[in-house]
Amino acid sequence: MLSAVWGAGGPGAGGAARGQPSRKELLLRHHLWSGPRCLSFPLGSLPASLLGLPGATSHRSCLSPNLASGLAARGTQTQSVLFGEVRLPLDGGVRGARKRMNFDHFQILRAIGKGSFGKVCIVQKRDTEKMYAMKYMNKQQCIERDEVRNVFRELEILQEIEHVFLVNLWYSFQDEEDMFMVVDLLLGGDLRYHLQQNVQFSEDTVRLYICEMALALDYLRGQHIIHRDVKPDNILLDERGHAHLTDFNIATIIKDGERATALAGTKPYMAPEIFHSFVNGGTGYSFEVDWWSVGVMAYELLRGWRPYDIHSSNAVESLVQLFSTVSVQYVPTWSKEMVALLRKLLTVNPEHRLSSLQDVQAAPALAGVLWDHLSEKRVEPGFVPNKGRLHCDPTFELEEMILESRPLHKKKKRLAKNKSRDNSRDSSQSENDYLQDCLDAIQQDFVIFNREKLKRSQDLPREPLPAPESRDAAEPVEDEAERSALPMCGPICPSAGSG
Repeated sequence: MLSAVWGAGGPGAGGAARGQPSRKELLLRHHLWSGPRCLSFPLGSLPASLLGLPGATSHRSCLSPNLASGLAARGTQTQSVLFGEVRLPLDGGVRGARKRMNFDHFQILRAIGKGSFGKVCIVQKRDTEKMYAMKYMNKQQCIERDEVRNVFRELEILQEIEHVFLVNLWYSFQDEEDMFMVVDLLLGGDLRYHLQQNVQFSEDTVRLYICEMALALDYLRGQHIIHRDVKPDNILLDERGHAHLTDFNIATIIKDGERATALAGTKPYMAPEIFHSFVNGGTGYSFEVDWWSVGVMAYELLRGWRPYDIHSSNAVESLVQLFSTVSVQYVPTWSKEMVALLRKLLTVNPEHRLSSLQDVQAAPALAGVLWDHLSEKRVEPGFVPNKGRLHCDPTFELEEMILESRPLHKKKKRLAKNKSRDNSRDSSQSENDYLQDCLDAIQQDFVIFNREKLKRSQDLPREPLPAPESRDAAEPVEDEAERSALPMCGPICPSAGSG
């Protein structure tokens, strides 16, 4: 139950007469991932605006021991103050119960994709009947492949962003086996699929994709995010043909003035400075790398193959040499404006590369684009996926049903059986203690997210919150890096040989 608590003066009283909530209490006031929202006020000052909401109830309440001690520590007399609560049912009408999102809230329809340690299926939320894509990642496989950190990083990023040309996260939750991410369902397929179907993309269509990715990258830059894996595989189309960027598994967040240095991405789409930084050191790289990837993607859509003959097996050192010796060949039938735009995107020197929304908007190839209309999806795409078919490999569903050792549709029965077996197991240590420690750490640190509930809470009328109290000089200041640190299996699990 989440509470914001004021002293005898009520939420509108002056600071001297008011017991101000701590920073953690203020954070609780805004983090409504689970359970109904419950606000506590001194009796006599319950806001009428809250009591008038549908389903709201009020009653007397005791102050929780933690909050009472916190207020008492600041000199607020809590023993003589009676409090009332306003309960707001934000979890589908279940009043007063902690009801977290879980696997049972969704009906599994069919599998549509897979990755190295995760799979994707179409699901329908049972209460709203809305359709989503659900990505589920096996915990044990993530641990074995050292991917826990990447999964947590992706979740951290997706929970903080939302944009019209991104594939947005709606829910995240877990069970004993898997971590789940429920995102926008885009039924138009990814651009890699359409390339494999020999779709011939026109210049107008590619221009639109460049513009939509420019808006997405501009938004991400404002959030200090480098995607690092822009490619046709990670650009999904909706039913109308608009492009959306997905897969933040290797994205990174950089602060002002910082630069990234890790060798991360898919080699054929990685910018030259990433390889150069890895081989020769130097200052690293920044947001410009994503714009290079957009250039490679646009070239590939127009021509059917990439501007450089690069494969995952190429040595990094050879790629540094390649960019200094090989020139990109452009098709004579392409318009000079499109060639000029691609040249600017594929400029080896990042300082001279087209790498901002302002740069794109000034390009002659994009003159006349109505950017306000485009950001609202009011510009009609030149390529519209066939609505009569599902744009994915049809074998995914067959593999899930026949080849998958732990199929999703049998999860409920399997988990019940595992729980029964776990309860009968003795307490002696096994050789799998290390794995179990990692699984326990994931279970503890995984963040449950519910964007639907968050949006509903933001729509509610809010009483003004008191300003946080000033810190005591001796109070430790929470470090920003520490607050955003991501759990990963290495630090949170003991080594296999430790006691």
